[in-house]
Amino acid sequence: MHSIKTTPWAVNVQSIKAFSDNYIWALTSKESQALALVDPGDADSCIAFIEKNQLVLTAILITHHHADHTGGINQLRHYCQKKQWPLTVYGPANELIPHCDVKLDESHTVHLSALNIELEVIDLPGHTAGHIAYFTRCNTQPILFCGDTLFSGGCGRLFEGTAKQMLASLTKLTHLPDDTQVYCAHEYTQANLKFALTVDPKNQALIDYNNQVNQLRANNQATIPTTIETEKQINPFLRSEELSVQASAIAFKASTKTNSLDVFTTIRSWKDQF
Repeated sequence: MHSIKTTPWAVNVQSIKAFSDNYIWALTSKESQALALVDPGDADSCIAFIEKNQLVLTAILITHHHADHTGGINQLRHYCQKKQWPLTVYGPANELIPHCDVKLDESHTVHLSALNIELEVIDLPGHTAGHIAYFTRCNTQPILFCGDTLFSGGCGRLFEGTAKQMLASLTKLTHLPDDTQVYCAHEYTQANLKFALTVDPKNQALIDYNNQVNQLRANNQATIPTTIETEKQINPFLRSEELSVQASAIAFKASTKTNSLDVFTTIRSWKDQF
């Protein structure tokens, strides 16, 4: 990974809700009217946000090719053209992203000059073949936009990649600073924690976190962002070396071996059926 220097402007991250449980992330700064959007699957909700806040859309950051992440690109391009705003679409080099201007992999850094921030690109194959994430240290706490790779209490389904790839991608994320704020793309936390408690029922950190999440959702509040530190404590997909998780995996599938990949593979398959 690259060495990213802290920049003088802080970025503000706001959610734009879309569909039933998607989060589109809006990046803004007090110093400018510029806006960057992460995974804008729905253009109408984004345009409403732009007009309400009198912003200028300058960049779109895509993590992977699924339609609920890319479906708004074309309409947003036309909107910006009518406004005569220059727009750059960034996306993974190894996937077909509509109207992608800059194709990215882990060798790249994204410079959003209008917001005065830099984002490191991280390759995260597993959910899809070319999935990427964006990481920045521009705030007091580092920020990660990880699409559908890591969820709070869970991880993405293996639509195109392998369990080995996904485990490697998740392990890579555990090496980020513990205080990294994790902005995933879906409000899946409650459902994920029901499964996590089945796998790891005696994990007190998980029990306490589940209580916090249930309170947030009862008040119609978001559970995202989470942090890397929290996920390392409560997320079974990051804990395949723990004896309690291994025991549950073996109880579910007796042929599971006590190594991280086999345990991860079993609990991912278990979650698919849960």
